[in-house]
Amino acid sequence: MRAFSLRLVQFTEYLLTLRARRKAKSRLKQARKHPVRDWVEAFFQAALLVLVINQFFLQAYRIPSGSMIRTFIEGDRIFVNKMLYGPELLPGLQKLPGLVRPQRNDVLIFLNPSYISRGTLFTIAQRTIYMLTLSLVDIDRDAISDEARAQLLIKRAVGVGGDRFRNDLYGNLQVLPPGGDRWVPEEEFQELTGKHYTLQRLLDDSDYEILHEGARALAYRDLNISLSRKESEALARLQHRGIRDPFAFELVRQGTLFSAAPHNTRYRQRYQFIENGWYVPPERIFGLGDNRDNSRDGRYFGPVHEENVLGRSMVIYWPLDRMGRIH
Repeated sequence: MRAFSLRLVQFTEYLLTLRARRKAKSRLKQARKHPVRDWVEAFFQAALLVLVINQFFLQAYRIPSGSMIRTFIEGDRIFVNKMLYGPELLPGLQKLPGLVRPQRNDVLIFLNPSYISRGTLFTIAQRTIYMLTLSLVDIDRDAISDEARAQLLIKRAVGVGGDRFRNDLYGNLQVLPPGGDRWVPEEEFQELTGKHYTLQRLLDDSDYEILHEGARALAYRDLNISLSRKESEALARLQHRGIRDPFAFELVRQGTLFSAAPHNTRYRQRYQFIENGWYVPPERIFGLGDNRDNSRDGRYFGPVHEENVLGRSMVIYWPLDRMGRIH
């Protein structure tokens, strides 16, 4: 019995001192480790943690342009929720299933349909460095301008599957929702859907009058019609002012060409294409910039498949005076 009691005491002491001995052993091992090796291991552990968080949960992203003013300004830094729509297994590769689907009015990050990839390995390296540096370093730059190439875009999901959109003569968006019997202005569409957002416009009605006159003059020149002095001045004024709204411009120009030569198949098809606008198929979103007159968005490259949507913007974290939720 005495032997059993002794063994029990020894076993209890062993259990009670186990944690202390492990800590002592760890401290001894740490002391023997070279400081450089210790620093390298700590760096890689931190880098791995940053990569995992950025790849699967929250990614830091820098706003590269003014296409989303007033929601963002160029240089804002935001966090993007990547869990909602399904993160990628590796940067630029297969996505995992998401928790929800993109909804109307979400401010989304998605793959730029116009982007020309430099290869899978480069994409993985570029996106990895971008995430490791919390968006401070982007190695994917244009060889001539040294500007960062837009692999990812951030836009508002104004349209979802079944919607139709078109521009009017003054650059205003019109919407024909599924089952609708008339085109409605975008402001009225916001009221109908209960989804409100603020638009930034750079052009006013006087700018559009110049644009319309110049578009008609250019159409007359395309038709080999001699321009009057007034029409030549209108074209010169448009070129001098540099007013840009390619959709309203082409609507007037192609409409003039089609009116003058309705038998011309090319004129008719081009005008009907612009007049009909854009249709959003199921499982796609139509992303537009809030700064409507200065945004290369779905009006240029069309609807984006939900599989190419990488995340939803959550908060601005820098600069501090702009910190807050994104609406």
